[in-house]
Amino acid sequence: MAVTDANDIDRIMEISQTNTDASELIHAVEDNADAIFTWGYDKGERAKLDKLYEKAKTSQWNGQTDLDWSIEVDPYTALDLNLERALMGDFDDDPSSPVHKWGDKEWEEFGLQSIKWRLSQFMHGEQGALLCTAKIVETVPWIDAKYYAATQVVDEARHVEVFAKYLDEKLDGGYPVNPHLGLLLDDIINDSRWDMTYLGMQIMVEGLALAAFGFMHDVTTEPLLKKLLRYVMSDEARHVAFGVLSLQEVYAEMDASDIRERQEFAFEAAMRMRDRFLQQEVWEHMGVDTRKMVELLLNAPEESKVFQRMLFSKIVPNCRKLGLLDAGDGWLRDRFTEIGVIEFEHFEDTGAEFLDYDLEDGSYGESDEAAAVS
Repeated sequence: MAVTDANDIDRIMEISQTNTDASELIHAVEDNADAIFTWGYDKGERAKLDKLYEKAKTSQWNGQTDLDWSIEVDPYTALDLNLERALMGDFDDDPSSPVHKWGDKEWEEFGLQSIKWRLSQFMHGEQGALLCTAKIVETVPWIDAKYYAATQVVDEARHVEVFAKYLDEKLDGGYPVNPHLGLLLDDIINDSRWDMTYLGMQIMVEGLALAAFGFMHDVTTEPLLKKLLRYVMSDEARHVAFGVLSLQEVYAEMDASDIRERQEFAFEAAMRMRDRFLQQEVWEHMGVDTRKMVELLLNAPEESKVFQRMLFSKIVPNCRKLGLLDAGDGWLRDRFTEIGVIEFEHFEDTGAEFLDYDLEDGSYGESDEAAAVS
């Protein structure tokens, strides 16, 4: 997929129609990678990866016993309804908007469907991360990276488990994978180059997830979901750091044409993830003109796109750390400028920031909510 117009409605809607069998349980993707053995077992040759591995070994948690599943959850108040309405901008005041005549009943149902949809896509994305990290264990040539990636496989399995349990037991089920997300996951797994697995999953998908989890953690008052997200965030920060620390070394030695290919892949991934958050499936469930809502959301004033822009608060600084923003003619900088997210370039990258999310240190604690995505 080559994105020439980020706001091309026809492109977005065409992709949205690709999920023709949403009830399909098994989805096969061709994995074109070689399994790489390394006979060099010297632990710690890459000291930063070794530090990450040691941190991961002492930071494991159990989704069954460390979370209180006896907490009763009101699905309609798990997220702030007023916030959901605010994220929609002034659409309910616009006579041309499909939601103009919505009352409290419709907004309440939208709030429920929205959280079910968001958590469902997080769950599907975590399974994508599970497969991709297993692929990294198989394909990366460094023993320190194999060691760490193995711990992330365990993390991702735990994340899929807790999101699935929350959706099933507290929200009465969720949504199928969004087509934009599904196609991105397919592309990442299908690529034979191990650094592209890192870039697509560790930097782009996991980077966006870390920002989204932080935002949701800060706005929800539902105690079980809040703690679940806090635990997942502690893992996700390490996962993104794993990508940053690994790819720095690789991209420093890569030639200009190959770097340009990575820039284009990063932007295409960013667009698919942005388009995923247009949540077409929710609008369809609500009986709303989906195309009209997508058009309104894409063309909304920039000041009303706080949530959409904040999703890039981890991706942009990490791309800068990797040298992708300004490599060559600065192509990726121009693209991120066009979609209004370049403002995040000087936010802290995740190469070392993972320590701020550590559960033991508690520096990202329940009492310091405002630091969520900064």
